[in-house]
Amino acid sequence: MADQTEQQILAADAATLHKMGYAQELSRRMHGFSNFAVSFSIICILAGGITSFQVGFSTGGGLTAIVGWIAGCTFALIVGLSMAQIASAYPTAGGLYHWSSILGGRAWGWITAWFNLLGLIFVISSVNVGVYNLGVGLILNNIFGINTSAWGFEQQTLAVVCITLAQGLLNHFGIRTTTKLIDFSGVLILVIAVLLTGVMLFGVQHFDFSRLVTFTNYSGDAGGGVVPHASSPFYLFLLALLYPLYTVTGFDGSAHTSEETVDARRNVPRGILNAIIWSAVFGLAMAGAFVLAMPDQAKAAAAGGNVIFNLMASLTVPNWIKDILYVGIVLANFLCALAGVTSTSRMVYAFSRDGGLPGSKWLKQVNETHRSPVYAIWFTVVLSIASTLYSPAFAALAAGCAMFLYISYAMPILAGLFAEGKTWTEFGPFRLGAFSKPLALITSVGGIVIIYIGTRPPNNILDSYFIGLLGIMAIIWFGIARTRFPGPPIGAAAVAARAAEIAAEEAALRASSD
Repeated sequence: MADQTEQQILAADAATLHKMGYAQELSRRMHGFSNFAVSFSIICILAGGITSFQVGFSTGGGLTAIVGWIAGCTFALIVGLSMAQIASAYPTAGGLYHWSSILGGRAWGWITAWFNLLGLIFVISSVNVGVYNLGVGLILNNIFGINTSAWGFEQQTLAVVCITLAQGLLNHFGIRTTTKLIDFSGVLILVIAVLLTGVMLFGVQHFDFSRLVTFTNYSGDAGGGVVPHASSPFYLFLLALLYPLYTVTGFDGSAHTSEETVDARRNVPRGILNAIIWSAVFGLAMAGAFVLAMPDQAKAAAAGGNVIFNLMASLTVPNWIKDILYVGIVLANFLCALAGVTSTSRMVYAFSRDGGLPGSKWLKQVNETHRSPVYAIWFTVVLSIASTLYSPAFAALAAGCAMFLYISYAMPILAGLFAEGKTWTEFGPFRLGAFSKPLALITSVGGIVIIYIGTRPPNNILDSYFIGLLGIMAIIWFGIARTRFPGPPIGAAAVAARAAEIAAEEAALRASSD
């Protein structure tokens, strides 16, 4: 009976996909926990929660790190609620791009796709730069005692290439292997986060909880030069929001794996929201432990990007516990970027099957053996490596990730704000009701604020990315895409025209798997 029920659910999932004009090409092997684990792994509080902690602390001390975390995560949850409602209605691998196309039109969807793609690429590249930095600082230096002080950009580039190629290979061989690793990642993050929080609190001599809500201006040299000196607490608080906003992002991964998720209309919204909530709670506890464990806050802030390395080196626990933490943190970061490759390649695949990218003919292809979009995977790998060559600084990559992704999150939500009750009348099981439009409005205003803080020094290198992307999009859209880009099938006539192609594509996949 259980098998029969699942078969009925799978049939309903395929029918929902057919109604949107797409064939069931990818393999539905992911259940609720796996869908949650994709977003939870990409968020990965052991990645951004550690590697960008200095952004939160070296602006205004405990207040900007802790209160800023709460404020940023609250905004992320508001965005996630709005996304979950749309994902429940339209569970497709295209996610944000497809939603924007349906709710705001073909051009709005096309623009959303490019912002989302660049943001997702920055997720992978920033985390893999973090894997390198953490691997060098925690494992090579602390465990093996290797002197890496002379290492620089060349070593980082070689390491990032090797790391990203490994993630590409693991994704290449199909969703079954990747799902198991991502499921493991979800558990690993929780275990290591709890252990790290516990050992930090174990070494606290005196619990001074006032630290958590005290503002101290550590901008400029006082904070290790993480952010330029500024006198405005409000401005510094805004800059500090990049700490939680960079960390709690990538939860669109649940949407991008919709077509590989069983009972997607219910499990995808749950995956998005649970990933945000649990990351917010465990990340808050971890950040609080960091602040409480500092022997001297001023010295800790002055260390800048080394603040966490110094804290962990000073832990009063046996070395074998430290070693477990070091290895666990680096492994969690590697699996975070692995999940990022999975999510991004599905977005590339979905955008390409609608003709949205150069080389779409290849990028939309699904390997018959592994049932994975192999060309999209390697396209993702190449782009993520390339992005680290232009922006080698971790802070700029992290700010770019937060800015471009939240722009892409806000775009379909803004379109939905105007379309709801008019052109948008079909909803899924997850509904916001009367809260839908107020939350959408908050998301839209928040997106503008994120553009502002994401382009302030030291992240002003993103000005060229942002302006350049707008310029390139304008040239491509008005020069080529406006007349040649068909967009996703929207409307009964367009979906009906795809029926024969859907049947042929699914028949070919069944024949190859027999």
